[in-house]
Amino acid sequence: MDMNSPQQLELEKSDVRTEVLAGVSTFLATVYIIVVNPSILSQAGLPFSGVLTATVLLSFFCSLMMGLYARNPIVVAPGMGLNAFFTFTAVKGMGISPETALGAVFWAGILFLVLSLLNVRSALVKVIPLPLRYAVSAGIGLFITLIGFENAHFIVANPATLVGIARLSDPIVLTFVFGLLLTAVLVVRNVPGGIIVGIVLTTLAAWPIGRYWGDASAINFGQKTLVNVGSLVAAPDFSLIGRLDLVGSLRWSLWPVIFAFAFTDLFDSISTFVGVAEASGLQDETGEPRNLNRSLLTDAVATTLAGLLGTSPGTAYIESVVGIAQGGRTGLTAIVAGCCFLPFLFLSPLLSVIPAIATAPALVLVGAFMMKPVTRIAWNNLDEALPAFLALVLIPFSYSITQGLIWGFLFWTVIKLAVGKGRDIPPGLWLVDTVCVVALFAGH
Repeated sequence: MDMNSPQQLELEKSDVRTEVLAGVSTFLATVYIIVVNPSILSQAGLPFSGVLTATVLLSFFCSLMMGLYARNPIVVAPGMGLNAFFTFTAVKGMGISPETALGAVFWAGILFLVLSLLNVRSALVKVIPLPLRYAVSAGIGLFITLIGFENAHFIVANPATLVGIARLSDPIVLTFVFGLLLTAVLVVRNVPGGIIVGIVLTTLAAWPIGRYWGDASAINFGQKTLVNVGSLVAAPDFSLIGRLDLVGSLRWSLWPVIFAFAFTDLFDSISTFVGVAEASGLQDETGEPRNLNRSLLTDAVATTLAGLLGTSPGTAYIESVVGIAQGGRTGLTAIVAGCCFLPFLFLSPLLSVIPAIATAPALVLVGAFMMKPVTRIAWNNLDEALPAFLALVLIPFSYSITQGLIWGFLFWTVIKLAVGKGRDIPPGLWLVDTVCVVALFAGH
């Protein structure tokens, strides 16, 4: 049965209207990447407009592939963290050219494709102990919540305590609090499309901030735009397509960069699929993430295509849980979200309409939705609870899904061995642990 068919929608207790609303919700939660990704990669010497075009194209094509081929309600776009590694480690830190870094992204994608076709990545997912799956789901929820608070400038840097809460007299903070309370009430009262309604109403409330307080970050994501906001149309820039250096990126000295891209994206995608599946119930009859092989293959294609288009690696987005929380259950959600990206090839100035503080309440509330699996961890069984706890807290504290999963794996293995429960370590987990150690050193 086609998982996007009317029969499947009925089986999933969903309908076209719900899937469309979920797709729009997911898009609104991930739309920030259209501007944030170019703003980061432009620091590596790539043209802002070219990266924006590549970002939109990658998000469109690969989200459609996720919906049509993998049939999951998960958006694919250039990954946060991966773009920072591209700019600050590969290009600025190691001094390689951005074209060569794009080539490394491409070859990392090819490596993904090989691993996916051999079902190696799928096998890796199946060796993740259940407590770690539950912890990753909750950890991703906390991570999303932290991103929401940060986008709203509610949680800010504090030299004395590392982080702190912003002044409540700040108009941006007050608008966020209004949006958070409003969206929470709508969700609790089961208002149809409550998350979207909250985003729209918070957006309307945000406009006076920019108009009367002169804070541009309240109405345009705090990022630069391509053209004057008064213009509605901007031509796409295809200059980065095919600009990668395929030969130069295969130099022996650059293989650590390729492996770092590969390992980071590997763990990000695995943890995202596992976490989303545990939190939303999108699992097959064996308890594994639904359509896992096809989803991982889609993720591999996204990384390969990213190098060709001119951006950092693409990956499944944890913000997809916003649409799932809205009721999205099938690939139609990803198709709708992907299609929402395409107009911004030409209408990039409209990004200024929806500010970060309008989507931030949705991200914060989604964190609450994703905490449910943590109740399934046997907290009295410390040899399982402690590794799960480390995975849970390190995801938001390190601002990295990858780091949480890596240290959860390693502590699970060491503690099980130390207490004489080596039989609880799946054979495949030894391979995963080896990859974790390599990834820790490759990332540095």
